[in-house]
Amino acid sequence: MAGSGPLGVPTARWKRHIVRQLRQRDRAQKALFLELVPAYNRLLEKAELLAWISEKLQPEPNDVTPTTLQGPWEEDSGPDSDEIPSPTTLRVKWQEEEEGLRRVCGEMAYQVVEKSAALGALESTLEERQSRLAALEAHVAELQEARARHARQVDAQRELNAAQRAAYEALRAHARLQEAALRRLEEEARDLLERLVQRKARAAAERNLRLERLEKAKQAQVSLELKKAAKRTVSISESPHSVSQGIREEAETLAPTAEPLSLKSEAGDKWKRPFRSASATSLTLSRCVDVVKELLDFKKRRGHSVGGAPEQRYQSIPVCVAARPPTQVQDVLDAHLSEVNAVCFGPSSSLLATGGADRLIQLWNVVGGRLEANQTLEGAGGSITSVDFDPSGSQVLAATYNQAAQIWKVGEVQSKETLSGHTDKVTAAKFKLTRHQAVTGSRDRTVKEWDLGRAYCSRTINVLSYCNDVVCGDHVIISGHYDQKIRFWDSRVPCCTQVIPVQGRVTSLNLSYDQLHLLSCSRDDTLKVIDLRVSNIRQVFRADGFRCGSDWTKAVFSPDRSYALAGSWDGALYIWDVDTGKLEGSLRGPHCTAINAVAWCASGSHVVSVDQARKVVLWR
Repeated sequence: MAGSGPLGVPTARWKRHIVRQLRQRDRAQKALFLELVPAYNRLLEKAELLAWISEKLQPEPNDVTPTTLQGPWEEDSGPDSDEIPSPTTLRVKWQEEEEGLRRVCGEMAYQVVEKSAALGALESTLEERQSRLAALEAHVAELQEARARHARQVDAQRELNAAQRAAYEALRAHARLQEAALRRLEEEARDLLERLVQRKARAAAERNLRLERLEKAKQAQVSLELKKAAKRTVSISESPHSVSQGIREEAETLAPTAEPLSLKSEAGDKWKRPFRSASATSLTLSRCVDVVKELLDFKKRRGHSVGGAPEQRYQSIPVCVAARPPTQVQDVLDAHLSEVNAVCFGPSSSLLATGGADRLIQLWNVVGGRLEANQTLEGAGGSITSVDFDPSGSQVLAATYNQAAQIWKVGEVQSKETLSGHTDKVTAAKFKLTRHQAVTGSRDRTVKEWDLGRAYCSRTINVLSYCNDVVCGDHVIISGHYDQKIRFWDSRVPCCTQVIPVQGRVTSLNLSYDQLHLLSCSRDDTLKVIDLRVSNIRQVFRADGFRCGSDWTKAVFSPDRSYALAGSWDGALYIWDVDTGKLEGSLRGPHCTAINAVAWCASGSHVVSVDQARKVVLWR
């Protein structure tokens, strides 16, 4: 097509090519038209001339000479008449030429009309193409502007990419430096920790050695003084019966020592050994009694721990004879600044601890059916996921999201000890039945045992899946996992003794007070009671409307193991009867979001629930 440019020719050259071809076509058609018009004019002139000649040659009626009137003289003019055509012949000839010229003029007129129509069509096509060319030129101008704009944007983006690449390279270099510094600091911290543990171990061993030597020396001194006191004889003026009675009483007091003192005396017999004086004997025995008392006090102070920490006297724990399921709300508080994740009663049932995502632990006193603020424990490095009291109720252990567990002493604001060593979030932390040990579980797929006397990890168990909760028995550690399994670990040997599969991710574990039954909660929206005597699932609790609201939803037994309690995603409490396996009831109250955890006090009189909307609710 004449109007389309060849492929690959730039736009300007293509436009010039189209204009040149159009102009050449116009010149050729115009030349043909200009040639046709003079020819047509000449034909018209010839036609007019022939018409005029024809009119002149028309014979008049009087001029016609009949052939019959021709005389004899006309025969001699024969040759001359052959040379000169007659007017009739000329008229016929002219009429034929006129007819031919008229036909030619008609044809040429028809051609002129056709050419005129073709010229009009070509002119309209030319105008159309010129308008189209103008539109294309405008579109080309717009495209050129867009191309220039896009080119500027590309240049700006390249500059921005170059700047960002330079910043990224700088950040990578800085990150490598920081990682190297972090590795050095971690290595230094590990070295310092190892040296600290070794130094503590050496100091403890030296102290134990010194204490043992001192104890042996005191025992030897007591034995020597007792032997000397037994060998000494004095004469007294008192009656033998009274002296014998006093000596027997002193000998009974000295009975816990290494060598008992035997003094033989019978009523009515004479003393075979003469005594020097009663006062001397009394002084010697008093000295022996004092030494024995000091030795007993030393043993009591030394205790059974490596560091020689003093024994704590546990408070009296109220005994729950028959727990009653809660029926009404007694108090509602906005306890934290954000979501509340954990709750736990102390052994006395009057002290309560809650932990939340605001990195705070709140202690509450349960007084007259109300929650009164007792203390705020600060210093946690991350969101609190679990809280627990030690058997004496004097310490609080919390698991946090900063890869550590921390210990607070009740009455002190700041944390006194940090148990670090996990490489991911710590999801559970519990005291063992012995007050100097604790267990933590983490998402780094490990469970760690801790010696709290020396504040170091005594054992690490690889549990194959990240741990959501742990509980501790006498010689067993039970862990619930994300891979839908409950694992049992012997605390005396590093091995797994049993695995119980469940149908969903385990969110919590709770051990009954008699340590014979285990309650598990899982994401398949069921609670399961496991009989630890036969290591098998005994009951499965479910209810219409009950659903776990999170991966850390906690469920608990009542203190007498008569009921199982858990909170649902819709803010309702569900209570099951363990003996019958039926739903005892559901409670709806102030909670408007998912309940994260519940706790039942040891006396069985109160229940506390916490939710994702910062609320703590006390039930009775």
